[in-house]
Amino acid sequence: MEMHQIPCGRFIDPFTDFGFKRIFGTDANKDILIDFLNVLFEGERQVRDLTFNQNENNAQLSRFRKAIFDLCCTGADGEQFIVEVQRVRQEYFRDRCLYYAASLIRDQVGAGAAHWKYDLKPVYLVGLMDFCFEDSDNDHYLHEIRLIKKSDGRVFYNNFGLTFIEMPGFNKTEAELVTELDRWLYLFKNLSKLNDIPIGLTKPVFEKVFRVAEVCNLTKEEKMAWDAYLKAKWDNENSDAYAREQAIKEGMKEGKVEGIKEGKLSIARNMKAKGFDIETISEVTGLTPAEILTA
Repeated sequence: MEMHQIPCGRFIDPFTDFGFKRIFGTDANKDILIDFLNVLFEGERQVRDLTFNQNENNAQLSRFRKAIFDLCCTGADGEQFIVEVQRVRQEYFRDRCLYYAASLIRDQVGAGAAHWKYDLKPVYLVGLMDFCFEDSDNDHYLHEIRLIKKSDGRVFYNNFGLTFIEMPGFNKTEAELVTELDRWLYLFKNLSKLNDIPIGLTKPVFEKVFRVAEVCNLTKEEKMAWDAYLKAKWDNENSDAYAREQAIKEGMKEGKVEGIKEGKLSIARNMKAKGFDIETISEVTGLTPAEILTA
């Protein structure tokens, strides 16, 4: 099947690297991200404006691993936000997010600063997850982590925070949406499945999301990139299904694991040969960057 003939839904998926960055990661659409952040941090922080930063943050020493963000931006008051979208469960996702956020704190002092007073600007990381932490409660999908005093639970330092949103735990229907955050999360979870725009999502910022995310509004190059992503994703799913089926037929538990892994490695090799970046390949296959590089 030719790429331009690949069937897909009306709207792109915001949980893909392509979809998320198209909707939230450009200057032309920064009002969308500002609205979402203001809804998420309501009562804690008001974002007036945003400037997008480079997505790669090099460690001060070469032996330390650099941080590569999905989105990193700075507010008008100097506050910094990292937004990470994670579709596949990772063993050290929490650790990675903490490392990313800490790297922005570390880099607030210049190498030659002689009289810095440790006046840190706020740093927040938002993790949008298409999976749940293993220790999560079924009805608790929003995790807001702040530095608190263990003795009484009061906030000790309010300029650093991690917020994780487990999308599988959000199960409200359109009729059950009450808050603006409800509407945002419903949009995140259901955008790629919608054929019609829900009546409850007619706020101007949501209308812009639908306009930006509509497949028919993609340029020829963007449509080719989106089709290539879908084809790679389906190839991976078919490879996984085939590997599982063969492993079951053979009745070999170890062979099952090895078959699935080899299928993913094969997809990774094909995607590398076609010029896909490591982040996209990792998102599609669930492999780590190290596994992809050595595939």
